[in-house]
Amino acid sequence: MSSIIGIGIDVVAIDRFQESIERTPGLLARVFTPNEAKLKPSSLAARFAAKEALAKALGVPAGLQWHDAEVQKDGSGRPFFSVSGSVAAAVGEAKIHLTLSHDGGIASAFVLLEEG
Repeated sequence: MSSIIGIGIDVVAIDRFQESIERTPGLLARVFTPNEAKLKPSSLAARFAAKEALAKALGVPAGLQWHDAEVQKDGSGRPFFSVSGSVAAAVGEAKIHLTLSHDGGIASAFVLLEEG
């Protein structure tokens, strides 16, 4: 039986996030991979929430790089993280469960880390 080793949740106001992107043009390149940066604001806000939730689930270790965690979708549309570098090192063998939502002007993400 595996056990939960971390959980994280984050919510983002989509309008405020869009304003931040417009006010700080470098934010897209700093936080998102090139594939993620092409998405619409609600999807970007959900991915930002996902990266924040992952960091919380990991206990916010120093040295995490935003680009080392990319949110992708499998063939059925289910989101998952593709991790590398600093994030892969922090996650280790743990399995990452991710869910995203955006509705009513709010984007949210929940991450659960399970022993691998």
